[in-house]
Amino acid sequence: MRQLKIHIILCCLLLSFNQVYSQLNETVTGKINIQESDNFFLIKAQVENEEPLFKNNLFYNLVALKKDASGNYSNNRQEGEFSLDPEESKTLSEIRLNKDADEELRIYLFIKQEDKLIAKDSIYILPQKQQQIEKSVVREVDFELKGIVVDEVITKIGKDFHDYFYQDYLNSGTQYPFIITISEKPYFATSSIISVKVDDRIIHEFISKPDEEFLKSNVKITLQNLSQYSKQRKMLFRNSRI
Repeated sequence: MRQLKIHIILCCLLLSFNQVYSQLNETVTGKINIQESDNFFLIKAQVENEEPLFKNNLFYNLVALKKDASGNYSNNRQEGEFSLDPEESKTLSEIRLNKDADEELRIYLFIKQEDKLIAKDSIYILPQKQQQIEKSVVREVDFELKGIVVDEVITKIGKDFHDYFYQDYLNSGTQYPFIITISEKPYFATSSIISVKVDDRIIHEFISKPDEEFLKSNVKITLQNLSQYSKQRKMLFRNSRI
């Protein structure tokens, strides 16, 4: 399967964990609207401020992931900062794309305020044949996004850690069916806190320092923690089927 390296800000693409829901702010709502004509789709990301208060420091990310019959992926995305006047509604972005009958399409909208996820929406469009067979909602675990690492680092040290991790991750031969996010925030003086997250859970976190051996040792710890988390995650989804 072709590997994708997507440098976008995502809090989480797997929506089955309660931790995500606990963060949402109901005063700002995000909604995906779709207009379809033959095989052409116009995807709109819309947002509404339900409070009589001005809101700024907002960031949106609209992602459309398409999976063809061979299992290959392509992605379209729009992202940016915005603000909302009191009780304002507006369209943030649009994505235009074609979808064949045998392709699967998943669309995600995430709204963040500073570093907090406050609104989200998602739409899944199955291949035409599968729609006729399966009418139930498809779980995230059935749509495997293998090998995706999201880069949210802000310093050279963070970038070095990301590169060391990404290289070892690819070379490990194990590509997990979930998105891994590497983020960074300022800490003290020139140092920072680097976090590795999956499903909005911190897998590993440490204070950075400009030392290659130190960074690579944290890559090793991260890979070990990811392996353990993957096993726990499989058990969680297995139990959810019961």
